[in-house]
Amino acid sequence: MASRTFRWIRLLAGMAAMAFDATGVHGGDSTVQLRCLTPSAPQYGRVDFQIDARRSHANAFDPDEVDLHLELTAPGGSRIVLPAFWGQPYERRSSSAGGRSRDGYYPSAPPAWQARFTPAQTGSYEALAVLRDRLGASTSAPVRFACVRSDRNGFVRISQRDPRFLEFDSGKPFFPIGQNLAFIGNGQRVNVSRAEDIFGRLAAEGANYLRIWACCEDWAMAIEARKSAWGRSWAWHPPFASAPGEGDSSRLWVCLSPTNNLVRVSPSHDVALRPATRYAVSFEVRTDPGSALRLEVQGQSAPDSYRSAPDQGPVAVRFEFATGPAEHWLTGMSFRLEGSGRAWFDSLSLREAAGGPELLWEAAVNRPARGFYNPVDCQMLDEVVAAAERHGIYLQICLLTRDLYMGALRDSASQDYDRAIADAKKLFRYAVARWGCSPNVAAWEYWNEMDPRLPTDRFYAELGAYLETADPYRHLRTTSTWGPSEKDCRHPQLDIADTHFYLRPADRQRLADEVEAILDRTRWLQAQAPRKPAHLGEFGLANDRWQPTEEMRSSRELIDLHNSLWASALSGASSTALFWWWERIDQRGGYRLYRPLSTFLAGIPWTGGAIEPAAIQADDRLRALGLRTRDHAWLWIFHRAAAWQKIVIDKRAPPEVRDAVLDLAGLAPGAYRVQWFDTRTAETRLEQTLDARESSLRLVAPRFTHDIAARVYPETARSTGPASRR
Repeated sequence: MASRTFRWIRLLAGMAAMAFDATGVHGGDSTVQLRCLTPSAPQYGRVDFQIDARRSHANAFDPDEVDLHLELTAPGGSRIVLPAFWGQPYERRSSSAGGRSRDGYYPSAPPAWQARFTPAQTGSYEALAVLRDRLGASTSAPVRFACVRSDRNGFVRISQRDPRFLEFDSGKPFFPIGQNLAFIGNGQRVNVSRAEDIFGRLAAEGANYLRIWACCEDWAMAIEARKSAWGRSWAWHPPFASAPGEGDSSRLWVCLSPTNNLVRVSPSHDVALRPATRYAVSFEVRTDPGSALRLEVQGQSAPDSYRSAPDQGPVAVRFEFATGPAEHWLTGMSFRLEGSGRAWFDSLSLREAAGGPELLWEAAVNRPARGFYNPVDCQMLDEVVAAAERHGIYLQICLLTRDLYMGALRDSASQDYDRAIADAKKLFRYAVARWGCSPNVAAWEYWNEMDPRLPTDRFYAELGAYLETADPYRHLRTTSTWGPSEKDCRHPQLDIADTHFYLRPADRQRLADEVEAILDRTRWLQAQAPRKPAHLGEFGLANDRWQPTEEMRSSRELIDLHNSLWASALSGASSTALFWWWERIDQRGGYRLYRPLSTFLAGIPWTGGAIEPAAIQADDRLRALGLRTRDHAWLWIFHRAAAWQKIVIDKRAPPEVRDAVLDLAGLAPGAYRVQWFDTRTAETRLEQTLDARESSLRLVAPRFTHDIAARVYPETARSTGPASRR
């Protein structure tokens, strides 16, 4: 089984021996040398380390084979254990064609061990690297760095005073306003370059939160997923077979036969090349007598065909070619069978002829899908997290590729279940090491839409307990299922209660519109987890097959997005509903809809412990909801005729609402200022001074058509809301 498990990782075994200079570090075991690249960092700023571990390992991703971590001593004497990670650095080259951008990634240096740390305490730190493998333990000499005070807010936490909401380490409230941006990759509308632009546009409009998938299998970014040059996950029929005479019968090869005599190499990632550079293709080949294999690369056919001699095992092949002055991509590689027998090949590799990192890692045949972390996707997530940091966007990262694990979770007493927990721990160890240092990683999401019927309680308990020790930053943890899951909402080691919902024609009998759907699902969440943050991790309209409707595709209207944002923000949820149809938002320029809401919500004391639902009476034309404290209120008044169905499907413009009277209960008696707020322009429409008598305040709204919002605060208090037009 060793060949089956580790032959695919030969590229790592070779790369692990490539080390960088660590001069200037003295003492300790010379096997491990540690260098701190950031001798002084701001509080909640990143400290980077390089680690030279002068040993080779077959699988540097597996901490059971090689455990490399830092042991840090904080200013107060507390100890922190921080995992290190093995990573291949890349440079990104972006190009545009046909109105779409294309990102190419090319190795910029040999792969190496790294560590990243974010200090919370100010003062002096000491760190040393510890390596444990089959040869024993080795320790580096210590290095020191300093953390200086800053005004950064730190990591996202559950509020200590009101666990329904979120705050930063600094104590500042954090209310997520955002959406999904799930599929990032060259085959999607959004690649990394486009995502960076979207992050900037979101931030400019006051949005601050995105749910990101790093589990997209082979159609977009996925850290742990089968990325293969031999087929796709949605139609997985690779041309694999055992080869006759091979001592390890479990080893698979790419097989060509008279009925399948041409195999094209088709990686899920675009493979970048350097112009005017010489490259080497290498592989092992076996053939039946009278058969041979012909290689073609970039339109160049190898001058010779390749064959093996009978009973002499596979033949190692190397073919070199040079790119032209304008060639930037691998545009074609194929293998053709010659003769009437069969041919097999494996260990296909593409590198610069002079040596260097592997470019065609997707060609591995025997690599297991779990336990290998796709290097280009890891670089992509590096860049996504960096963009989030630049723009003040916080991320909920969905990390585990569901379909790699779901089949193993049917029986919680099985070895498959044990193995799934062990593999998930390893992936999260890597994620903590590589991305956990970023305060802009707000939450780890385990799955996207796991089967809620599976016995996942033990999985969440053990993985949660592991992260409580392995993640020194204690990121929030959540998950999602494809249907409502009370047990997940209530699980003590899931920090955020989450559900997904799409309003479809089948739901119309019980839910009139998107606003009622938001309120219904939020009430359900709050009933399951009344003392937890809770939100809709996905929300939108859809047809009965959960796809966008024709009207959604053709209409310029984003009424459903506008209404769902305002309804969820003032429903008592811990964030806005995270709208799913991000391509539609991008196409329609919908980012502008975040600014009025962000402006209106500024100053709400989310974590003060006094937020309650506002009790509002209104006439039947309206749906009124909001939040209040003893002497403040934030209200949203929605005209029922302004729902998506009414305006877009039924094509009825909502009539103007005049003289709407509302009674707000629960306020302390006294004089109040009321600011009436335009939800589309972020301007104050009208200001009033009113008296609350016997805990009731009567409001008369100015004329409006779709919806309107109001802030209520004591006349003697200074408003922190939107500025008046006066």
